[in-house]
Amino acid sequence: MKPSTSPKKQKQIKPPSPRRVRFGEKLRNTQRTTSIYFLLWAIFTALSLVIVLMAAISQKVVLTQTYKEQAAQEVASTGRKVETLTLKEPDWAGDNYSGYLRMLAHTHDVQIYILDENGQVLFPREPHMDESAPEVEEQLDFSEELKVLLDEIGKSDNTYALYESDGEYVYASKIEKYKGVTSYLYVGKSLQFIESVSARMSTRVVLISIFVFMLSFAVTSLVAGWFTNPITEMTKKARRLAQGRFDVDFRGQNYGKEMIELAEALNHARDELSKTDRMQKELIANVSHDFKTPLTMIKGYASMIMEISGDIPEKRNKHAQVIVEETDRLASLVNDVLDLSKISSGIEALKETTFDMSAYLDEILDRFAYLKETKGYRFVTEIEDGLFTRGDEMKLGQVLYNLIGNAVNYTGEDQTVYVRLKREKDSFRFSVTDTGKGIKAEEIPEIWNRYYRSSETHKRPVRGTGLGLSIVKTILERHGFVFGVESEVGKGSTFYVVFPLVKEE
Repeated sequence: MKPSTSPKKQKQIKPPSPRRVRFGEKLRNTQRTTSIYFLLWAIFTALSLVIVLMAAISQKVVLTQTYKEQAAQEVASTGRKVETLTLKEPDWAGDNYSGYLRMLAHTHDVQIYILDENGQVLFPREPHMDESAPEVEEQLDFSEELKVLLDEIGKSDNTYALYESDGEYVYASKIEKYKGVTSYLYVGKSLQFIESVSARMSTRVVLISIFVFMLSFAVTSLVAGWFTNPITEMTKKARRLAQGRFDVDFRGQNYGKEMIELAEALNHARDELSKTDRMQKELIANVSHDFKTPLTMIKGYASMIMEISGDIPEKRNKHAQVIVEETDRLASLVNDVLDLSKISSGIEALKETTFDMSAYLDEILDRFAYLKETKGYRFVTEIEDGLFTRGDEMKLGQVLYNLIGNAVNYTGEDQTVYVRLKREKDSFRFSVTDTGKGIKAEEIPEIWNRYYRSSETHKRPVRGTGLGLSIVKTILERHGFVFGVESEVGKGSTFYVVFPLVKEE
C-alpha cells in the first residue's frame, strides 16, 4: 500500500449540540402551563373514549368470531348432509337433485354446488337454461374457486376442508357422483352480513364517541369546578399571606378530607410564620438595642476622654476601660450572630476529635470563677473523672459554657448553680440546674428558638446576646446528641445533654 503523504489532520471539537428535551421535561413544562381544569377534562375525555373504543372493538371481534364459527358449523353440517345423500343415492340426478340442493341452500342460507374436475357446475342446474349465454357461462365457471379448493384439501390431508376465502366460509370435499366421474362439493356461506353489521357498528361508535365527548365536557366542567374552586380559593389566601396578612383562614366549605388536611397544614404554617415574624421583629428590636447601648456608651466615654479626662491618667484609664468592655460586648454579639449563621447553614464543618469531657468541663467552670469572688455565686459540682467523648471540642465547649451561663443568669436568690457529669451505660449525662422561677410548660418548646426571649426579668451577670440556647440546639442537632430541659415553675430548671461514651485514644 502506498503511504499517505497528506498532513495529519487535527481532531476537530464539535460545538455542543442543543440539549434534547426529554419527554418527562416536556410533560412537566406542559403541566406548569396547563390548568387542572383542562387536565381533568382531557384525562376524563380520553379515558371515556378509550373505554368506548375498547368496548366497540371487543364487541366487534366477539361478534365476528361468533358469526364465523356459526357459519363454519352451518356449511360443514350442510356439506355432510349432501355427502350422505350422495353416498346413499349415487345414481340420483336431474332436476330432483338440483331442487334438493336449492332447498338445502335456502334453508341454511348457504350456496351449494357440485363441481366437475374443470370447475364447472354440475348441480344444481336450471331446466331450459341456455348454457351458451356468456353470463350463464360465467356463473357456471368455478375454475378459480376449484384451484383454491384443491389447495385447501391438499393441506388438510383429507378428502374435505373448511376454510375462509374471498368473503365467505367454504366447506369443500371430494366425492364421486355424476356418471362415476370425480366431482367436488362446494358449500359456501357469505360473510357479507357480518361485514355490513361491522360497518353499522363503526358508524354508531363514531356517534357514541361524539356523545361521550360532549357528555365528558359537561361532567368535567362540574367535577373540575368542584375540585379547583378550593385550590383557587387557597391560592388567593396564600397570596394574602405572602403580603403579611396573618389573619387568613384557609378552611372553607365543601372541602374533602384531603383538602381539609391541606387547609389545616396551611393554617399551621400561617401560625408558625406569624410567630416567627413576631419573634424576628422582637429579635431585631432587642439586637438593635444591644448594639445601640454599647455604641452610645463608647461614643459618650470617648467624648469624655477628649473633653475631660484626657490629661488625667486615672480617669482616662477608667473611661478607656469602659470603651474596651463595651467593644468586647459588641464583638461578642457579632460573634454569636455569625456563629449561629455558620452552624445553621452548615458552612463550617465539624472538627471531630476524642477528648476528655471531665477535664474540659473543669476548664470551662474556671471561667466562671470570677463570679464566686465578685458576685457571691456558688457552683456545686459532681463531675466523674475520665469521661471521654467524640465531637467538635470547641463547639461542644460553647454548648457547656452557654448552658452554665444561662443557669447563672436565671438562678434564684441563693445564687446557686448545680453542675453534674455522670456516667450511664454507654454514655454520660451533663446537666446544669438553676434555682430560678422555672419555665412554663407551654414555653418549653419555644426556648430553643433563635427569636425567643423570656419575658421574665432577671439579672445577667454573664454577658449574653439571647442567642445562646439557639446556638446550643443547632450544635447538638448537628452532632446528633440527645438534649432537653426539665423544669417546674417555682423550683428551677435543669438543662441536660447526653454524650456518647468512647475510649481514650
